Amino acid sequence: MVILYFLFAFTVLLLFLFITFLSSLILKVFTGKSIRDPSYPPVKGTVFHQLLYFTKLYDHQTQIARDTPTYRLLAPVGSAVYTCDSRNIEHVLRTKFSSYTKGAYNELIMGDTFGHGIFVVDGEKWRQQRKLASLEFSTRILRDFSCSAFRRNAAKLVKVIHEFSDSNCAFDMQDLLMRCTLDSIFKVGFGIDLNCLEESSKSGLGFMKAFDESTALTYRRYVDPFWKVKRFLNVGSEASLRKYLKVINDFVNNIIRKKRKLLAGEKSGIDKDDILSRFLVESEKDPEQMTDKYLSDIVLNFMIAGKDTSANTLSWFFYMLSKNPLMQEKVAQEVRDVVGLDHEANIDEVVANITDAALDKMHYLHATLTETLRLYPAVPQDGRSAETDDILPDGFKVKKGDRITYMAYAMGRMPYIWGKDAEDFRPERWLENGIFKPESPFKFVSFHAGPRICLGKDFAYRQMKIVAMALLWSFRFKLADKMKNVTYRTMFTLHIDGSLTMLAVPREFRDIS
Repeated sequence: MVILYFLFAFTVLLLFLFITFLSSLILKVFTGKSIRDPSYPPVKGTVFHQLLYFTKLYDHQTQIARDTPTYRLLAPVGSAVYTCDSRNIEHVLRTKFSSYTKGAYNELIMGDTFGHGIFVVDGEKWRQQRKLASLEFSTRILRDFSCSAFRRNAAKLVKVIHEFSDSNCAFDMQDLLMRCTLDSIFKVGFGIDLNCLEESSKSGLGFMKAFDESTALTYRRYVDPFWKVKRFLNVGSEASLRKYLKVINDFVNNIIRKKRKLLAGEKSGIDKDDILSRFLVESEKDPEQMTDKYLSDIVLNFMIAGKDTSANTLSWFFYMLSKNPLMQEKVAQEVRDVVGLDHEANIDEVVANITDAALDKMHYLHATLTETLRLYPAVPQDGRSAETDDILPDGFKVKKGDRITYMAYAMGRMPYIWGKDAEDFRPERWLENGIFKPESPFKFVSFHAGPRICLGKDFAYRQMKIVAMALLWSFRFKLADKMKNVTYRTMFTLHIDGSLTMLAVPREFRDIS
């Protein structure tokens, strides 16, 4: 009886604490938010309502934004303002750049996974990393080193797909692209060959799974009111996240330690053109700041920018080309015209011919990749936190602490931005007399804009073009199941949910030997 009494008392206590917590949360959400004040963006629910639409979150946002370009969701601290208005985006990202930061809220949610990397930090830490990264990305050495890695792994990918094609077997295009870009980014970032594409590295594949799952679980924190409690108790999604983060940290820290020893020993044959090696040299100037943990944060942030964005975009790119075979043939013809090799060339000769000059001539490919990014942006939404009270260009007020989110996925589908055919996949919208013509980065925000615009934009396009050219030279692609509904997985980057199962048909005049 005593045990039953204590169990009952403990259950009542837990229920009381839960009700108290929930009441406090509701009070914080609805108090002091000027809900009926028309000078603030109209309210379309609370941030926790997003749980109801989580699997289709970006389409839900798109539906609201068609009629309400700027709206808000109530949150425990401030409001979460969402906008598709390019004037507001320019205001936040450039005009009043210093008044809008990543903010403590984002750092709290993302810090466990991304540490003090460039995607999370503000102020001096951001300026230091931005300056260092800007210098590295502008060097010819890194450009040549990265393109060499991209060409080599693109050729490997063609050979892997050739094995599926020979046996007329379907394969998961997204998975292969993830492995290919991970191999390339590890070579460029760490100077090591991970060999995920050949499946010869179990630890590498384990890292890739841990990396993808940790970013997905971290993103879920934005709509989970109980994530802090779960983290404290180490249960549920937070227990899984901790497990994946340990895999990531152990893997990366081991690489950093080995790289330090190799560089200290000055052994011959060691790549020194990768980003980690160059950062390690820089760390000698400030060893107290550039710790192994700080270096790990920097490189992991670089990795999500280089692996996920390129692989995701290429996945959607091949999906759209499979849905539009005439466009696929048009890109393939441009590849043949620009590469200029005869039918006896093998794939190694082909990728060797994908020079900087050749990449610059691929206007239709560039337009098709850009159109893919317009409808399927690698980062479907991003935002900043207001450091002061402000008025946006569309006339709506925001309060200090409010989070302003710009919705790249929704923007690509807005008729008031792109015209009546906004939801149509039409690469020609980016061409003028056959030459690629860019749009304002505040209208096309796939690479962000303002002082924090993506430094790796050209880097990403080079990687995507090289891979796309190698594959389209060699194969014609089609969906294995044309009736399957292909959609996204809601996370920081726009992964295709599940697999992208495809078939590859060799182009008759290709020789990949």
